[in-house]
Amino acid sequence: MIAVVGHPDLSASTLVLVEEELRARLVEFGRAGRAGLVRVGKGLPTAFGRAARKAGLALVTVLPSRNGMPTQLAELDRGAAGELLLLSERVRLVEYDPGDHGSCVTADESMLRHCARVLAVWDGSPSNGRDVTAHLVAYARSHGVDVEVIWPRGAGDGTVRREPS
Repeated sequence: MIAVVGHPDLSASTLVLVEEELRARLVEFGRAGRAGLVRVGKGLPTAFGRAARKAGLALVTVLPSRNGMPTQLAELDRGAAGELLLLSERVRLVEYDPGDHGSCVTADESMLRHCARVLAVWDGSPSNGRDVTAHLVAYARSHGVDVEVIWPRGAGDGTVRREPS
């Protein structure tokens, strides 16, 4: 499985760049019969889902659940969830509270442990409490998961960030 992690506040123009970059990088994995894994949400998860399907990857979408039943998502994520479900070949229910930041991080960590590769849409900035991309990159690497950092030229999110080193 190949998962994606990244900044939650990417601009619309950056998401277009990222989706194209992801599609190009995922083509070889699609030919090899790999699957993409993404936790439901707007922005980067949806861009990854579109890119994965265009590249020929099967898509597995992780939905939040409680006691084995899907839980309701925030209003902003519902449209994205619908699109991801239409793009997905499989859905995986994972016990986590989508309204609890810590619970989402724990779900992401669990997801990463089941992957062979992580594509990190990341500018190299440190985690700041809301954006835990740096933490997830370090977590994946500490568990032996290959991490490939993606930050296309021209990418941005409205804040000043440095290039990854």
